[in-house]
Amino acid sequence: MHELGIMYHIVDKVLKVVESNQLTEVEAIVLQVGELSSVVPRYLHACFPAAVDGTILESTKLEIDILTANGICQDCGKVYPIIEHRKICPECKGEEFEMISGEEFFLKEIRAC
Repeated sequence: MHELGIMYHIVDKVLKVVESNQLTEVEAIVLQVGELSSVVPRYLHACFPAAVDGTILESTKLEIDILTANGICQDCGKVYPIIEHRKICPECKGEEFEMISGEEFFLKEIRAC
């Protein structure tokens, strides 16, 4: 489960922001995870308590926004959610597409008080 290592890395980055900005409390850490990224959101949630244990972030919430996997049809140019449509363009039924989103992983926001 590489999510534990990822969470420790995220927490380390957030703690550096906390220190450099002299924050006293962080309400939430918001991550964006693409539907087709190699990161499993429920594992991130499971690892979060261990990663923040003993830090100023112990009472911080973890929020995860899921980013839709979108593709653009190579035949007609329509942008569509590829998982929802099983990789088949809903406009022209084409099966060739280019991924334009859905593999991302971002630290979107640190909400501090």
